[in-house]
Amino acid sequence: MSPLVTQISWTNHLLIMSGSKSAEERHFYMTLCAKEHYSSRELERQMDSAYYERYMLSSHKLLPDLVPADVRSSILDSYVLEFLDLPKDYSESNLRKAIIANLKDFILEFGKDFSFIGEEYRIQVGGQDFYIDLLFYNRALSCLVPVELKIGKFKPEHIGQINFYLEALDRDVKKPNENPSVGVILCAAKDDAVVEYALSRSMSPTFVSDYTLRLPDKKLLRDKLRELTNLALEAGERDEKEN
Repeated sequence: MSPLVTQISWTNHLLIMSGSKSAEERHFYMTLCAKEHYSSRELERQMDSAYYERYMLSSHKLLPDLVPADVRSSILDSYVLEFLDLPKDYSESNLRKAIIANLKDFILEFGKDFSFIGEEYRIQVGGQDFYIDLLFYNRALSCLVPVELKIGKFKPEHIGQINFYLEALDRDVKKPNENPSVGVILCAAKDDAVVEYALSRSMSPTFVSDYTLRLPDKKLLRDKLRELTNLALEAGERDEKEN
């Protein structure tokens, strides 16, 4: 019997066996379940939201070399916030307040290593006050994580804003034993090419993730993941032939 099986409940084991399409997916959820100590409700939610597919798709994203591997694996490219139950027309303030009201579900989606510090967290620079939408601390990364919320599409100028917050946090808030802060811009949509250009010269570990307010189509995500995996395999085979 696999050691992982003994670390998760029988109910969760059955959910993983019946809901996974591959051995890799089964192992992923078993490892995640053992690490995060999911209840059956939490595990079912993660599987319904295609957490495996979203995690694997995030791992295919090209990020600056300055971003450490453990940081890369802690921030997803896309988040599912179906539990917020927001109206059709909502503001950034509505989004922030809905996240605070559903903080337990939000942290389940973001990862249980995240601890909430505050909303509209005030920092002071040069006698002026600035406010970070949401501030978290990540226990695994030992760093502060400011999250800026955008209800529209990502814009390059958002990078300047989050970099300013990262600098202020690292100078005035971060403790000596903690790692440099990691920024997350959570927006309703983004163009990957625009994100790549915007981040190409940024020296700060910053992530641009998008969110959806409904559960994703798992088949579409699986097809996209299969396509990217095949492209990676073909590229690897070409490199072997050339060498």
